[in-house]
Amino acid sequence: MRLTSIITAILVAAALYALIMERDTLRAFAGGTTPETAQLETVQPVADLDAPVSVVVMRSTARPVQSGIVLSGQTEAARLVEVRSETNGLVISEPIRKGQPITAGDTLCSLDSGTRNATLTEMRARLREAQTNYNTAQKLVERGFSSETDAMSRQASFESAQAMVEQAETEISRLTINAPFDGILETDTAELGSLLQPGSPCATLISLNPIKLVGFVPEQDVESLTLGSPAGARLITGQVLSGQVSFLSRSADEVTRTFRVEIEVPNPDMAIRDGVTAEIMIGLEGETGHMIPQSSLTLNDAGKLGIRANVDGITRFMPVTLIRDDAEGVWVSGLPDEIELIVVGQDFVRDGRAIAISYQEDPA
Repeated sequence: MRLTSIITAILVAAALYALIMERDTLRAFAGGTTPETAQLETVQPVADLDAPVSVVVMRSTARPVQSGIVLSGQTEAARLVEVRSETNGLVISEPIRKGQPITAGDTLCSLDSGTRNATLTEMRARLREAQTNYNTAQKLVERGFSSETDAMSRQASFESAQAMVEQAETEISRLTINAPFDGILETDTAELGSLLQPGSPCATLISLNPIKLVGFVPEQDVESLTLGSPAGARLITGQVLSGQVSFLSRSADEVTRTFRVEIEVPNPDMAIRDGVTAEIMIGLEGETGHMIPQSSLTLNDAGKLGIRANVDGITRFMPVTLIRDDAEGVWVSGLPDEIELIVVGQDFVRDGRAIAISYQEDPA
């Protein structure tokens, strides 16, 4: 038994050695070939690295690109004023109901004059008296019966009386509160019999023609905008508007670091309301670019975005700058006016590699 175990161990060790160390010899023996023949059979023919690579090329010509900035904003009234009283008094006019159109100069509120008319009558009487005294003093000075000092005192009294009359007349004029501009009443005017004090509201007046579209531009885009740039908007109500940039802020919002921009839009029929959400698009100055398939974009070894183009049968990498996306592809700039863009096979060739070209017409 002991001898049998030793022989078995030797045979197992020999088999393992043959399987591990002499594997190729065993394979050749089993296939009827020598190890040298088997090694030659494993050598594959080397591909010709200088052979042109087949690619598909599309001719492309630079064209004007319609680009713009899209903002979220809202409509804003050109004017919204709370008309207030400058004096105190009871309202003696019937209220005008909100929603009524108002013309500049229309009376919104009338106040009771109280004793103001009597005060004005008194001030005018004092003015006549002061004027008579002043005229008399001047004549006496001319004849040498009075001093210049007395005449100057009479003149001061006369001018003071004039000021008092003007003050009384101004106070009476404030009893009628008029509309400062054309618009629509946003609130009822003050109710009949209500007491107004200086600063009390009479009515709120809003002007909607023209109306403004207000948005806020990020600081990285503000330099591309100019006054007068064409702009449009689609309101959440479905209305489509067009106008021009009328204001561009010079100071950024402290919190958002954005700049206020306003677009003036005609609104003769007052159909556009104040405070409606709007999607605003402002057109930028025209530039040229190429419309290319998004799949043709690639990266070079440095990770820079670009395309590969055919230049006299040789591949060349050209960096690009994205302008905007489109349903048909992407607009890019930074390329020559005329290029032959590789649209199939661009990821399998490097700069300087010879290519075999087949052309595909530009679908755009």
